[in-house]
Amino acid sequence: MHRFANLVLLLTGALVSGAANQPGIVTGSDEFEFVYRVTLPELKGEARLWIPLAKSDAFQTVSNDEPSIPIKWEKIQDRDYGNDIIVLRPQAVDSGKTIELHYRVVRKEKAAYPAAGEDPARFLRPEKLVPANGTFKKLAETATVGKQGDLARARALYDSVLARMRYDKSGTGWGRGDAMYACDAKTGNCTDFHSYFIALARSIGIPARFAIGATIPADKNEGVIEGYHCWAEFFADGKWVPVDISEAWKNPALAEYYFGHNPANRFEMAKGRDLIVDPAPATGPINFLVYPLLEIDGKGVKADTNFSFRRHRA
Repeated sequence: MHRFANLVLLLTGALVSGAANQPGIVTGSDEFEFVYRVTLPELKGEARLWIPLAKSDAFQTVSNDEPSIPIKWEKIQDRDYGNDIIVLRPQAVDSGKTIELHYRVVRKEKAAYPAAGEDPARFLRPEKLVPANGTFKKLAETATVGKQGDLARARALYDSVLARMRYDKSGTGWGRGDAMYACDAKTGNCTDFHSYFIALARSIGIPARFAIGATIPADKNEGVIEGYHCWAEFFADGKWVPVDISEAWKNPALAEYYFGHNPANRFEMAKGRDLIVDPAPATGPINFLVYPLLEIDGKGVKADTNFSFRRHRA
């Protein structure tokens, strides 16, 4: 399909031809139950735990049972993005206890959508691991030579990241959403792909932002979900446009689709980077929040976490 035609389809919210027939994609809408389960390790010392609490928006309707949390807890929001977050102060006696969040979700496929009152310019600001520097600006300007308008320039950046990066979780350094690491190593996971894209976009004045959650397998009705997934959005022509470059890398046949769409088999848990919360972790603002953040005596400790789902078929 001609590139210009794709951009027209994107702006009208129409589907890219053939997407509905591709593996891994649920178009239209999806409905499922999602279970977020955390098992606490042995707790020796003063502990605090932060867990994202998903909520409804224009593309997902979320209802949840009262969380199964055998420990006193409170709900807070981060300062800049309004994410709901559960905070706990587990004691030694709580070692080995399990925390479960049960969600029922109706999710709609996402295409470009209008801004809802927020100022897009706030998403030009750098973050700790997504800095503003001359390297990103030079790379972005080179990639967008001759492109007119933010939509076309963003597409050029999308293509550039897709061509430059390789999905690879070997070694160390990947998975933190470090844009400089991604730029230099040219490898990483979804956080690295999208942090790099966001840094490039912002460097040439295109607002861009980060979201994280999970992909619900399209080919099964229930089971375990292997880890989190994240994606990005950029602002052009009065609309927020979703992109998923790491999934496009894994499935090149969907590269057109993932510029401008998120499928319905997604579950968003949180938005943004460098989350500022009260009470605050000893390590400072939260890089991004999808797995629980557990600190014991001010040091990060891993808590066993797994996601599972059960789909509701019509």
